[in-house]
Amino acid sequence: MNTLKTYQKLCKQTAKKFETDEKEILIWGLGIAGEAGDVASCIKKTYAHDNDQRADIRENIGDTLWYAAMICNFFGWDMQKILDENAAKLKARYPKGFTIKNAKRGGTMVDWNKK
Repeated sequence: MNTLKTYQKLCKQTAKKFETDEKEILIWGLGIAGEAGDVASCIKKTYAHDNDQRADIRENIGDTLWYAAMICNFFGWDMQKILDENAAKLKARYPKGFTIKNAKRGGTMVDWNKK
């Protein structure tokens, strides 16, 4: 796979066709949530149950990205552009690397320690 654009095309070719747009986006949205949950479950099993699920983590990350590509396809978005925008946001938020202060995003986070 050379580019995300090529990957998005492949995903579209391997996707089921739905009778309505509403059903399609619901399936992609629920699918990405389910696959992300599978990633979390495999991490838990690997570290809490001493049951090495790293191969499954990789597979589920791939499935999560497939659903992300399908959501992008649904809205006509270019995944590379989304990643570039996200990278620019992160560079602006953390110009010298992660800090707690910058993570609070202008004070919009609740500080539960003060409650």
